[in-house]
Amino acid sequence: MSDELERAAAVLGPLEGRIMRALWSGTVTEPFVVRAVQVLMPELAYTTVMTTLRRLADKGLLASSAEAGQRAHHYRVAQSPAEFLAAASAQETSRFVERFGDAALAAFAAKLGDLTPEQRKRLEDLRG
Repeated sequence: MSDELERAAAVLGPLEGRIMRALWSGTVTEPFVVRAVQVLMPELAYTTVMTTLRRLADKGLLASSAEAGQRAHHYRVAQSPAEFLAAASAQETSRFVERFGDAALAAFAAKLGDLTPEQRKRLEDLRG
């Protein structure tokens, strides 16, 4: 699996990460229902998988839809690993700066000063 996928999965809790690894890698065909994921993890109760998928949808990682007359929700992946990492890192950065203020900004500036030329180039490429 890609490094990006593994990084993204590691940001999540163990069960959420395990489920998103399966979804991001295409192991489950979209759209899918709870049973399609639960089949991959038979040791987990249906309700555990259902609750976890709902939480992933609440976090914006999955999109959920319900069809009239059917109890089952259909899910799709809503964010790629790269999109999730970008959103999660932006949130963490904001929290870090909120919590530590100018000290956080000074730490970021110091870190930028420590970058290798290759890392600086990657950063410039990322900024576009």
